Amino acid sequence: MIEQYVRDLREVDGTQVAVVGGKAAHLGALSRIEGVRVPAGFCVTTDAFRRIMADVPSIGDRLDQLSRVDPDDRESIRTLSAQIRRTIEGIPVPGDLAAAITRALARLGGQAACAVRSSATAEDLPTASFAGQQDTYLNVVGASAVLRHISRCWASLFTERAVTYRRRGGIDHRAVHMAVVVQRMVFPQASGVLFTADPVTGNRKVATVDAGFGLGEALVSGLVNPDGFKVRHGEVVARSIAAKRRAVHALPAGGTREVAIDAQEQEQPALTDAQVVRLVQLGRRIEAHFGRPQDIEWCLADDGFQIVQSRPITTLFPVPEAGDQENHVYVSVGHQQMMTDPMKPLGYSLWQLTAMAPMHEAGGRLFVDVTRRLASPAGRAGLLDLMGRGDPLVRDALETVLDRADFVLPLPDASPGGQPSAGGAPPAPIATDPAIVTGLIERSRASVAALERDIRTKTGPALFDFLLEAFEEHKRVLGDPLNLQAIMAAMEATWWLGDTLQEWLGEKNAADTLTLSAPDNITSEMGLALLDVADAIRPHPEVVAFLQAIDPGDEAFLDELAKLAGGTEARDAVEAYLDRYGMRCVGEIDITRPRWRERPATLVPAILDNVRNFEPGAARRRFEQGLRKAQEKERDVLSRLRALPDGDRKADEAKRMIDRVRTFIGYREYPKYGIVSRSFVCKQALLEEAERLVRAGVLAEQEDAFYLTFQELHEVVRSHRLDGRLVRQRKDAFRSYHALTPPRVLTSDGEAVTGAYRRDDVPAGALIGLAVSAGTVEGRARVVLDMGEADLEAGDILVTTFTDPSWSPLFVAVAGLVTEVGGLMTHGAVIAREYGLPAVVGVEGATRLIRDGQRIRVHGTGGYVEILP
Repeated sequence: MIEQYVRDLREVDGTQVAVVGGKAAHLGALSRIEGVRVPAGFCVTTDAFRRIMADVPSIGDRLDQLSRVDPDDRESIRTLSAQIRRTIEGIPVPGDLAAAITRALARLGGQAACAVRSSATAEDLPTASFAGQQDTYLNVVGASAVLRHISRCWASLFTERAVTYRRRGGIDHRAVHMAVVVQRMVFPQASGVLFTADPVTGNRKVATVDAGFGLGEALVSGLVNPDGFKVRHGEVVARSIAAKRRAVHALPAGGTREVAIDAQEQEQPALTDAQVVRLVQLGRRIEAHFGRPQDIEWCLADDGFQIVQSRPITTLFPVPEAGDQENHVYVSVGHQQMMTDPMKPLGYSLWQLTAMAPMHEAGGRLFVDVTRRLASPAGRAGLLDLMGRGDPLVRDALETVLDRADFVLPLPDASPGGQPSAGGAPPAPIATDPAIVTGLIERSRASVAALERDIRTKTGPALFDFLLEAFEEHKRVLGDPLNLQAIMAAMEATWWLGDTLQEWLGEKNAADTLTLSAPDNITSEMGLALLDVADAIRPHPEVVAFLQAIDPGDEAFLDELAKLAGGTEARDAVEAYLDRYGMRCVGEIDITRPRWRERPATLVPAILDNVRNFEPGAARRRFEQGLRKAQEKERDVLSRLRALPDGDRKADEAKRMIDRVRTFIGYREYPKYGIVSRSFVCKQALLEEAERLVRAGVLAEQEDAFYLTFQELHEVVRSHRLDGRLVRQRKDAFRSYHALTPPRVLTSDGEAVTGAYRRDDVPAGALIGLAVSAGTVEGRARVVLDMGEADLEAGDILVTTFTDPSWSPLFVAVAGLVTEVGGLMTHGAVIAREYGLPAVVGVEGATRLIRDGQRIRVHGTGGYVEILP
């Protein structure tokens, strides 16, 4: 049947991706939009591809081989994919299929020149564009040439770049099929690409146009630099006209060639401003049809635009839904919490329900809307001061937005209800009394114990009703004025010491040493406690050898320990550690992340590093050493202050602040510990509920519950009904979110606003960041992206994206810290100061710019990193 293998593009729409592939589906949909011209053509369906693949010898075995190859093993991928391509290209097109294609070609005009274009079923999708992964052939003339190039398009499903793209995206090779589009060739005066949103900044109100003479191949291949135009609100607001010395033109007999452009034409614009505006208007129509920003390939022929492709721009960070048309400015929560990975729906919805400020989700990340606070002069000053002390890049980005006078319109200084406390009136000061911290810790423990006790009898819808009440208790504990006063006391004392001692003594970051081994720091205690676990394991060689050999996914290894000499003592030490810290993990603000209690093998590399790198009793010695350094620093500071004019008063003030910071700085870490403790109790109850849904056949597997929001899971538990497509869609979306980089500041226009440090006091070539823990250290960089894969030696410098509290056990083994995300009072900075590690955070691109094993010098006082020769 002809219609099984060939379909006119006008018969195709977006519902037929499985039959015609993403490109053809988009072209068919484009041809239905009023005012949009698409070159006539047809599609050879995926049924034809399947028929050809059925004739490929041992294709199943070859695809199995390909799926097992490491995506970074380019040589193996190159060899295997080339074998498959050669085999596919060598299979003759069956006679009935060739006849169907030839008849369709006749309808296009017999010997008409054609473009033969790949259209894979995993192409031009909302979450993955696959741009440039398969092949396109231009100006193909004659039926035999078209058939030959169709075979090449089928084979291009297995180019090295396409195979690698699928492997990295977790897409099964068997799940993707290839259709082929054949269209009448367009011979344009100019061609190029239109983005209906700025692909660099993400701004949805700015369209960008790249244009060159002749066929678009010249632009795609990098043969020429294109003219560039930016259009906003129907007006060209920026343009750059390139010297276009070459172009690609079609040959009369088929194929293409490069040609030189006459000197007098080289610097002429490929499009007039009026044509650019008309093209963008066409793009906006296409964008409205598909409901999202588009990457559009266009041709200009006889003063009319023809559209030859439109795909979603998959690299844009999504914009939070605001429910209005007003301007909004959002600040990333993940950058404050030191966890910028995407969260699953259950995770972010629970954080929203328990947070002290309204939070908005986009791309699996959470944001706080700070627009009203920026609009209020008093609120703005407080917010900028707080943001600047924490992360100067956030402050600079906010100031960049404020410099655009028309984006955030000023409001009178009224109380911005519902806004976060940042920048508001500070809580009243409290006495410097250690009993306050003791009382707050006891209240938190009692609250968690009550939750553990009361949740045991709750199941079904009653569990969710109970949890909603528990979330209010959670917010009551966090919102306790005394809790906020204690946290602010620590932060304000730290800031006072930093600012004032620099003014009086000319010393930067003096407070860093003064906070060493501060009491009641649950996070630094966690790192030291793992040294004690190593002490329990080190005397037992059989246990050490066993741990060195376990599989990272072996979660039953604790049961096996008891069978070894010394194994019972080792197991008891690990279990005691998990009883106190087992609710923690990397990315712990997301309840769906596996906890150490759930995957204790995650801790084994850090334990073995401690066994190898430290002597017995290291935890006690480290704490005592830090305490001595802090006491010596205090004596030094006070002595130097007394030698100054009005020195006694200055020394007395400094002494009060030193006592205050040491009293409260450790507690700064405790509220987060309480949050994750409560979250783990909730998670265990929700997982039991999910398991009941699995047994009832409602969920396919327990962790499917993670892809539902709390509210959605509540409804599923109540109704015992779930559309499985929702979970699949959420899984696909979550995978796509990993490819997105969350901005520190995001506007409702979609613009990711990047801040800058704006410093000129660092050596040339140095990587600039924020100084958060004083000192200078030189050593081997260990770029670690997964805590479970850390392999550290004494003197190494840890380089990673972010460090939430769960990374603290690694801090005892390293000499310095560099992160891409962080601020002065974020967890990594606090613990680096606690352990006396020189640290620089907020170093953009650190894990990319610093290679594992390179020697680097970390200037924790100056706030920069040097890569050494």
